[in-house]
Amino acid sequence: MLSTFLIALREGLEAALIVGILVAYVVKTDRRTLLTPIWTGVGVALAASFALGGFLTFTSAELSDRGEQFFAGTTSFVAVALVTWMVFWMKRAARTLRDELHGKVDSALSAGPLALATAAFFAVAREGLETALFVYTNFRTVAATSEASIGLVAGLALAVLLGYLIYNRSIKLNLSKFFTVTGVALIIVAAGVLSYGVHEYQELGWLPGGSAFAWDISSVMAKDSIAGTLLAGTIGFDVNTAWLQLILWASYLGLVLRFYTQPARVKVTAGVK
Repeated sequence: MLSTFLIALREGLEAALIVGILVAYVVKTDRRTLLTPIWTGVGVALAASFALGGFLTFTSAELSDRGEQFFAGTTSFVAVALVTWMVFWMKRAARTLRDELHGKVDSALSAGPLALATAAFFAVAREGLETALFVYTNFRTVAATSEASIGLVAGLALAVLLGYLIYNRSIKLNLSKFFTVTGVALIIVAAGVLSYGVHEYQELGWLPGGSAFAWDISSVMAKDSIAGTLLAGTIGFDVNTAWLQLILWASYLGLVLRFYTQPARVKVTAGVK
């Protein structure tokens, strides 16, 4: 529940802020007629995101056991790669995101409403499609899907509410700190998804060490217990974890967190005498 809540909150707020920036700029420049193509692009992007989630769920249900293991493992690796790229992208682009979106609106105006709808679509679809994929793979790591679903809905609802309040200037949120903290949380969740993908490939026999366990406490803690589900969904802990899972989990977590938490480099331009 906590992991899906964090995913939905982080990615949902990113999408809500992007929409808010687009809408605020159009309203501020007194071009309200352009709101229709913006909301059309946003609606299509949301529909595409839900369609991807439905496709992933339906496809995995129709596969054989080995096919499902391959599908789940592969989507896990893809999701980890996308999330890792996105947290670094947001860290780098956060300061210039507003100006970049304003530029896209101005550029799209000369090409017509369809170009503006397309710009809005891609701005939101990037977050939505990534969220659908990452939430699907995260659902695979937990036993209690009902609680994970509650976390997903709650996270999206809070993201929309925060986005609306920020747009109306009802609250002030330090977005830099917010995205840094939630970025760290997403990296931790991604490490768990990576571990799950490794496990699926070990089940297929494509990765070694499937029976070489670093620990096996299944006799003490059931996989579908409250503690087991919570630990699996947040930090990727499994009651029976292979050494290869543990090594790759720790390596990913250590390397990515090290680079992510490094302060941004400031370019110093020397003055011309």
